[in-house]
Amino acid sequence: MILQALNAYYERAEALPPVGWVRRGVDYIVVLDEQGQCITIEMIGEPKKGKLIPRAMPVPAIGKQAMKHTNSGKDANLLWDNASFVLGSGKNGASKLSSFAETLQDWLGELDDPGVKVVLRFCTNLQASPESLVPLLERFGVQDDFELRDPILAFRLTSDIESVHARPAVREAFENALSSRQPVGGLRGNCLVTGDRNVPLAPNESVIKGVWGGQPAGCNIVSFNARAFESYGKRERNGENAPVSMRASFAYTTSLNYLLASKQRIQVGDASTVFWADRADDLETALPDIFGEPPKDDPDRNTRAVHAMYSALHSGKLGGLEGENRFHVLGLAPNAARISVRFYHCLPLRDLAMRILAHFEDMKVVHGKYDAEYPSLFRLLTAVSVLRKSDNIPPNLGGAVIDAVLAGPNAPYPSLWFNAALNRCRAEQTVNYLRASIIKACLNRNIRRIQSTQKEFQPMLDPTNDSTAYRLGRLFAVLEKIQEEASPSINATIRDRYYGAASSTPVAVFTTLLRLKNAHLKKLMAGRLIWFEKLLGEVLGPVADFPKHLSLQDQGRFALGYYHQRQDFFTKSESKQTTVKGQQP
Repeated sequence: MILQALNAYYERAEALPPVGWVRRGVDYIVVLDEQGQCITIEMIGEPKKGKLIPRAMPVPAIGKQAMKHTNSGKDANLLWDNASFVLGSGKNGASKLSSFAETLQDWLGELDDPGVKVVLRFCTNLQASPESLVPLLERFGVQDDFELRDPILAFRLTSDIESVHARPAVREAFENALSSRQPVGGLRGNCLVTGDRNVPLAPNESVIKGVWGGQPAGCNIVSFNARAFESYGKRERNGENAPVSMRASFAYTTSLNYLLASKQRIQVGDASTVFWADRADDLETALPDIFGEPPKDDPDRNTRAVHAMYSALHSGKLGGLEGENRFHVLGLAPNAARISVRFYHCLPLRDLAMRILAHFEDMKVVHGKYDAEYPSLFRLLTAVSVLRKSDNIPPNLGGAVIDAVLAGPNAPYPSLWFNAALNRCRAEQTVNYLRASIIKACLNRNIRRIQSTQKEFQPMLDPTNDSTAYRLGRLFAVLEKIQEEASPSINATIRDRYYGAASSTPVAVFTTLLRLKNAHLKKLMAGRLIWFEKLLGEVLGPVADFPKHLSLQDQGRFALGYYHQRQDFFTKSESKQTTVKGQQP
């Protein structure tokens, strides 16, 4: 299903290169005259932050080496390659240059084209006098860069605007040669992706680059690196173990490489996530704005994207044919041998929008003026990590969260997320907006999952919620507020000393705190004292006794009750602000 969807995306996407071509970044263009002499080595990459960002262009792909070379040094590309192949520089440069010239002769040697002949003459001259390479690089001031790395080069004639590989005659000759050639061993069979019968099969899958944490040289989705994974009787016959036609293999790997390098991807924890649709839609590029971290120069970008989705859904825009457009969301993560599929969802745009908005509804809690209305997944994940660093996000958590979001409002969020939020609340003695959002969402989804009759938690304070743990969280917030108003200049409150114990073993803490609160109440004005006494009575009304221990679910209810009550204090009117004896109310 995944490979079929990627193959279909290739068929409808106009930006992808045709069969036999691949988009690769090129750093330099070697400009030649009609005699094969190098006129200049032109840098076409863009310098950015001290690095040279290569310019992507379609180049011929004659095999797997278009994405990754082997260690043989004999798998040169056609009319473009690394400097070690094009110029014969570095280790084994002579054999690589020879391979480059032989490849060009093999594919296009019979073509009567000035560009091909000039490149062949240039290679012949270098082979005859390899000592001329260093002065050549020094003349054009690129020697230092070529010593540091192995940049990718292509060719152009002084009389042309386009590269040699892009000349019309060269393109036509290459594509004709490509279509007439059989795969290695003449392997043919039935394609598992398209269903085509008796077609040339790809002996190996082209490598896939851009998966975060994967091998820099690229990885594979379909590969067999041990005999145990191969079908009976097909040892070391990769193309027959999972038969995919050459065209389909090229199509889905090209599509995936394009998506991983485009704006239709986000990084969610360790899961590289890409989005695409059966038919072109603006949401393909909007989804990264919804889930991803907004840029610093436009912090409201994701808020606008979510509002646009709300508007489209409520206005009925997604009720017709547009709503039936199927969206695909694919999460990939690397492992030792190949790329693993972390999750995959395929659903109509209408359902996708409803599930995403349900996620934001679950996350909605009362918050401060400067808190993000729709926090990004990155913010939600770092909120439960040590020191709020992305490096400390628990493994696999990001993929599990987005998988739950797309599975629908009745699918539970990962328990690891809920537990991590509670652990950070106890460790830092703080229940902030993001952690409260996570706890509320996890509690409500768990209620739906078990189809409990328990009332779901609201975004703001719910005085009718009779959960003992929720009430105890509210009580702790009230006691802290009393202490703050009684001692306005205090540096540390009961939260800094007792939150962890109060949220896990209430009976060991609250008897002491209730006794101490009497001394604090005596410092308040009479009106304020009466107000707090009434509030304490309202909070403690349904509480019969203090539990010895609270379960993890109840600890979440405690944290949410504490957060709701604290936020409710912040939203009170001026007439209910703190007042101590000797001060005006």
